[in-house]
Amino acid sequence: MSLVYADNNATTRVAPEVFDAMAPFFKEEYFNPSSMYDPAREVAHAVAKARRDVAQHLGGIDAKQILFTSCATESNNTAIFGAVRANPRRRHVITTAVEHPAVLGVCKDLQREGLDVTFLPVDAEGNLDVGRFIRALRPDTLLVTIMHANNETGVVFPVAELARITKETDPAIVFHTDATQSMGKIPIDLAGQYSHVDMLSFSGHKLHAPKGVGAMFLRRGTPCRPFMIGGHQEEGRRAGTENVPYIVGLARAVTLAAETHDEDMVRIGRMRDRLEGSLLEKISHLQINGGGSPRLPNTSNLSCHYIEGEGMLFELSAAGICASSGSACTSGSLEPSHVLLAMNVPFTAVHGSIRFSLSRYNTEEDVDRIVEVFPRVVANLRNMSPYWDQAKNRPRDDADKAAAPRPA
Repeated sequence: MSLVYADNNATTRVAPEVFDAMAPFFKEEYFNPSSMYDPAREVAHAVAKARRDVAQHLGGIDAKQILFTSCATESNNTAIFGAVRANPRRRHVITTAVEHPAVLGVCKDLQREGLDVTFLPVDAEGNLDVGRFIRALRPDTLLVTIMHANNETGVVFPVAELARITKETDPAIVFHTDATQSMGKIPIDLAGQYSHVDMLSFSGHKLHAPKGVGAMFLRRGTPCRPFMIGGHQEEGRRAGTENVPYIVGLARAVTLAAETHDEDMVRIGRMRDRLEGSLLEKISHLQINGGGSPRLPNTSNLSCHYIEGEGMLFELSAAGICASSGSACTSGSLEPSHVLLAMNVPFTAVHGSIRFSLSRYNTEEDVDRIVEVFPRVVANLRNMSPYWDQAKNRPRDDADKAAAPRPA
């Protein structure tokens, strides 16, 4: 049984071209780029080229505005904590209720430290209210941090517009976006459409580079104190010996994504749409979360009413299909996705969410396999559900009442 991997928003396989670009720096060209002898200088040149390549595909910006990090989580922490520490006089931060934990957790930590944080809500389709965002801006706002695309639903936020509004309101407000899911899927021109964005974060392993490398764009002049201190690397903005093979791999992955973007995204989007259309035909009481919003072409978040995501994942895994659930089992207690809760997904469906996320390596045969297996999985679980009428193949007449959460 061949494996169908449909969890590319969690991580991606390393592209062969990326692996080949990295290989020499593990063996022949293993030198520390800070050393002064000739072989080390060649390695330093490779890091400099990687920086230029990433900058080129982000709108041809000055390469010195690119910092290499270990991951998007580090980039997000650096951007948010760095901006806050550089401007202690302002005490207000704006973010959203649906951010990745790498941003949401940091903002909650700032809140515990005494800063005032506004967590903007989203509507039932996962969209932000731009008018509400404008009203949230204040004279003491120091930072806006809003993701470019949601990792669970794929819903894309109008970051370019929000950044423009922010800067036109008060140029001193720093605007940061977590572009971890959108990098390689949506063109980002930091010299053009996204020219009001001050800081941007992304990670390599979401676009076919290895785990353990990320990057951060820091626009020149943006106040941001270093997060990692102890060395001169990255022009004193991020201490630590450069992870040369992974930096080279990240740059190759960014270049590869740019070279194949149009063809890949059209094909992937068609596969995603066919997957959703086929499943909607075969499964009743199925909803697409964020389906009415602009979305990443590779992401489909589905909620099956009256069953739970963990059961679906278990049966899909047994059939050789890898996907993700929108809920997590923590300490024996099922916790629904904070993203779906923010979208007010009904309680009959919020536990039964599943995410399929595709990449350039998925095929039409993969979609056929999911369409073949997933409806059977849902049917099997519904037959065991106390809220499903097996004889009539529909929810019990009192299912909504019976499934309703009990008062605390």
